[in-house]
Amino acid sequence: MNRKSNFQLYCRRLFFLQGETDRLLTLSILFGCLLVLARIIYTGRLTFISMPWNLFLAYIPYFITKWMSNQSLWTKRRITALFFFVAWLLFIPNSFYIITDLFHLNDQQNDFIAPQWYDLALILSFAWNGLLLGILSVRQMEKIAKQFFPFWNEMLFLYPVMLLNALGVYVGRYLRFNSWDVLTNPFQLGHDIADILLHPLIYRYAWGMIICFSILMTLMYLSIKRISKSI
Repeated sequence: MNRKSNFQLYCRRLFFLQGETDRLLTLSILFGCLLVLARIIYTGRLTFISMPWNLFLAYIPYFITKWMSNQSLWTKRRITALFFFVAWLLFIPNSFYIITDLFHLNDQQNDFIAPQWYDLALILSFAWNGLLLGILSVRQMEKIAKQFFPFWNEMLFLYPVMLLNALGVYVGRYLRFNSWDVLTNPFQLGHDIADILLHPLIYRYAWGMIICFSILMTLMYLSIKRISKSI
């Protein structure tokens, strides 16, 4: 019994095993990674090898908000909270970006050696995990923001965040930038985003996707949030 208790205590100290939700997330993430590994062994090719890296980037905003949620004095450390909020905003689009990896089911990046049902399960696994990480992280940040702005309406926080997420997804998928480019290539990134913002008619295709995805992600978030309350 003593060994079992020590093991349970050790698991609780590990960030990714602290609660039931974290344990399920970890199990689901490991399942997706095993699917990638099995595919590499079966096909002898590194197709979809970038999926675990994409999911790692999706985990960063969840790590930030999980860590912030475990702290108790954010309302007295506004500058620090603002710093982490900006860092979170830069990384949170990675969580929802993985949804667009479904394009790879039938594009040139797929070698079509593995069965299509297998590739569908693999990509859906990563897309689902990214979506869960994103929704949980947004929910945690919403609670943190509520401490600073207790009278804010839910949508005043949610939709602007989802709009920025959708912009980030577009920038990542079609302009091929990532979160690190804020540091490594800030001028080109800023120029391209400013172009989209200042010339909406020229970039109407981009704005069509951004608005569509922002509404989709908002509805996904609200649906899961309401369902979790009703169960």
